[in-house]
Amino acid sequence: MVKLHFAPHLTILGSAANFQNGRGIPIFSSPVQAGFPAPAEDDVESQLDLHRYCVTNPTATFFLRACGDSMIGAGIHNGDLLVVDRSAEAAHGRIVIAAIEGELTVKRLCRKDGRVLLRPENPAYSDIDITEREYVFIWGIVTFVIHSL
Repeated sequence: MVKLHFAPHLTILGSAANFQNGRGIPIFSSPVQAGFPAPAEDDVESQLDLHRYCVTNPTATFFLRACGDSMIGAGIHNGDLLVVDRSAEAAHGRIVIAAIEGELTVKRLCRKDGRVLLRPENPAYSDIDITEREYVFIWGIVTFVIHSL
């Protein structure tokens, strides 16, 4: 596993292209009920390859580890694994990985009143106005979040 440290908020674990190994996880054919219990089936439908499910462009997809609590309102918690697609479009409302003066951060991209903001999903943090910053780069778009319960 490649582990490159770019900033105190995120750790790059490596490119999706480096993780293709063809192994899958069993996926059962019966869905699990979030309401009333359903009879369990023991039939394995197929193998679930999370790489195939979460990665649409392996050469542009990276895995990062989040650090901190600024995005808890978006379901991103400390230690979560983020799947980031560098080829996806950085549009208003998307959760992005931004490089601000060489440090990576994860925030929601917002355009408001002619301004471009990086908005945390935790009221304890303030927006970051990047409208006139010289060294800001949208590094990629968060497409999936994986965390333990």
